[in-house]
Amino acid sequence: MLGVGMVLLSGTLFAINGTVSKVVMRAGFDAPQLTLLRAAGAAIGLLALSVLLKPGAVRLRATPREIPLLILYGVAGFFLVPMLYFVAISRLPVGIGLLFEYTAPLMVALWARFGQRHRVRPRLWAGLAISLAGLACVAEVWGELRLDPLGVAAGFGAAVLLAAYYVLSAHTLKTRDTLSLTTWAFGMSAAAGLVVRAATSNPPGWEPLTAVVHGVPVWLLCCSIVVLGTIAPYLLVAGALRHLPATSVGIVGMIEPVLAAAVAWRVLGAGEALNAAQLSGGVLVLIGVTIAETARVSGTSAPRTPALQPVPG
Repeated sequence: MLGVGMVLLSGTLFAINGTVSKVVMRAGFDAPQLTLLRAAGAAIGLLALSVLLKPGAVRLRATPREIPLLILYGVAGFFLVPMLYFVAISRLPVGIGLLFEYTAPLMVALWARFGQRHRVRPRLWAGLAISLAGLACVAEVWGELRLDPLGVAAGFGAAVLLAAYYVLSAHTLKTRDTLSLTTWAFGMSAAAGLVVRAATSNPPGWEPLTAVVHGVPVWLLCCSIVVLGTIAPYLLVAGALRHLPATSVGIVGMIEPVLAAAVAWRVLGAGEALNAAQLSGGVLVLIGVTIAETARVSGTSAPRTPALQPVPG
């Protein structure tokens, strides 16, 4: 029960973070800027946590051979994925943007089958079909396709990169503990954000930090994104994995899109509401992902995606 409670709490924090992030972007931040702020804050927080631990508990040293992989891991999984997610939810309802990103486990399962030649149960194809039907309902393909094309592309792009991140994780976690790996990854993400900002002509300033939205200072919302929306859920999921299998953590964590849609609708208004077809499609997507995630034959070395769930929002 402790593990389940930790996953539910982390899912709740991630869900709330989607709405908080959208509010901050409406205050004047763009997606790369918010990604930089989140990554830098998380890197500093996790580094401080590493220093507080006993000597030897966290290995922050990296060999020259590890550096290229750490750069790829951090830039792909911790900079590009969140940035594309922020782009998606800035142009789509939070719940829909998150659903598109949640198709990443399907891509990993397909990679395990065709890229790594691992055995899978036939229900993988049922899960894929159900998820695709659910996405069709979410997008309402029979109508005018009112979903923003750039938002949809960003959501799917985040899913592709998230799947690649999961596959990379299966290799990097063999040689590093999760805390040092994530500290490095957020550091690389922050470095990438600084490079993007330096290469951008007339990048947006930090004036929105002084604004007040819904009666709350924006700087305080940004602190919430770093602490409650990033560091705390990561630690909760890492702790839950001591009590539950990774697949169970992922399945229980699927409460996140449901809560994210509800919180966004309550805080941001009718523009975040999903109609009956979209709600039904969301349920189908989550069912399909669950079926696909449990379709891999036990004993294979295919990457277990839910173990690193904190990346998305």
